[in-house]
Amino acid sequence: MNTSFLYLGTAATGAVELPLTRANRHGLIAGATGTGKTVSLHAMAEQLAKQGCCVFVTDVKGDLAGISQPGDAKEWITKRYTEANLTYTPAANAVVPWDVFGGADTSRGHPIRLTLSDLGPQLLARLLDLNDTQTGVLQVVFQVADDEGLLLLDLPDLRALLAFTSEQSKAISAKYGNVAPATLATIQRALLALEQDGLSTVFGEPSLQVADLLQRAPNGQGIIHLLDATTLINQPRAYATVLLFILSELYEQLPEVGDLPVPKLALMFDEAHLLFADAPKPLLEKLEQVVRLIRSKGVGVYFCTQQPSDVPDSVLAQLGNRIQHALRAATPQGKKDITIAARTMAPNPSFKTEDALPALGVGEALVSVLDGKGIPTPVQKTAMLPPASRVGPITAQERQSLINQSPFQMKYSQAQNRESAAEILAARIEKMASGAPQGGAQPAKAEGSLLGGMAKDMLLGSGRRQGLIETAAKQVVRTAASQAGRALLRGIMGGLLKR
Repeated sequence: MNTSFLYLGTAATGAVELPLTRANRHGLIAGATGTGKTVSLHAMAEQLAKQGCCVFVTDVKGDLAGISQPGDAKEWITKRYTEANLTYTPAANAVVPWDVFGGADTSRGHPIRLTLSDLGPQLLARLLDLNDTQTGVLQVVFQVADDEGLLLLDLPDLRALLAFTSEQSKAISAKYGNVAPATLATIQRALLALEQDGLSTVFGEPSLQVADLLQRAPNGQGIIHLLDATTLINQPRAYATVLLFILSELYEQLPEVGDLPVPKLALMFDEAHLLFADAPKPLLEKLEQVVRLIRSKGVGVYFCTQQPSDVPDSVLAQLGNRIQHALRAATPQGKKDITIAARTMAPNPSFKTEDALPALGVGEALVSVLDGKGIPTPVQKTAMLPPASRVGPITAQERQSLINQSPFQMKYSQAQNRESAAEILAARIEKMASGAPQGGAQPAKAEGSLLGGMAKDMLLGSGRRQGLIETAAKQVVRTAASQAGRALLRGIMGGLLKR
């Protein structure tokens, strides 16, 4: 087997291989349910890792976790290897499990946490399903946090800042534009719905560092980062938001490297249609931009879905490597889908792609990849090579063993709870209140114009004083470690939209 290629399978003309130097040109793995597209994704992820490329893959049904265990010499697997003149040798892979909904429960994997300041207002607005007006107000709230030196980490942070914005709506509206209390209340209700959906554990520290996704195993092979999405898949907006965050952070942080002998990282997204469902046009445009440009940073992106039409044309055009499993023509729409899929692949003069697609068996696919010159090869009927690791789920004990052996166990297992800026704010207010002169004298001015204005209202006897103190004391508003860190480092869609 040529180590400068990924061996995808066997066609009538011989081996079907993808040059590793073209693995960063992205790809699509598509096909109807039960045709073998998840096994193809499994095998491709495994081969990339063995060549030294790290892989981040979403496990939607729970059956990809077997990639961490040696495979079983089942008849259909060994037969396929024999047909390819290869020897089947069961082998495990270095795997780190992750879980977005883990929180304090780490039994499914290391918790993936994001800070709100990392996420930024654009992606957060999508997660909250806000309209344009509400998104604009959320952007103002984030700008207030910037200007006041407040770092947003979790949902209580944002709720505290929304309360502060509501109390100071006149001053904030005069400086940043109209901030209607009714809109702030709508955002508060959206936050409540988010918590009721169980997403509060997503936000906090330590936040995921994308540089950790690029670390290799001690033997030089790439680590496969397996995101347990069996629960996350029921929250499409959260699923899309987390994956867009990772993709965008990589785009922001990685240097330009061009086409490497082996890509640094491959991102493989199962049920990819959820990334694009109901996405606003500006977000789709930026996703297209990121997919187009991130290949030059040594990162390949692979979408796994049922129909090529699940992926927007602007993104589909960037996917140079295609593995198309069978599509069934049971309905008029099914026939139309087959025609569309056939037109997205480089034709082969020896057969008609449109006729071949519905006739493919399980584990067979029509494959067209980019050659060494970056030109799509004619589509070939391919018997896909199964993985050498287990095809199927793992036990709870096997998963726990992976977690215990992970190099990131100490870093991500425990949530952090740093000093709250709301507590700092409450301390400022109480300090000023305790030291306020008698007889109506004016109190000293607090640092920051808006914070100072709020403190002044409280100390001069505003009827809102007690409620504000309680709100500030109960909510969490994080501070940056230094003056230089006070500017929020969002580096994702919010940052990209400024370009």
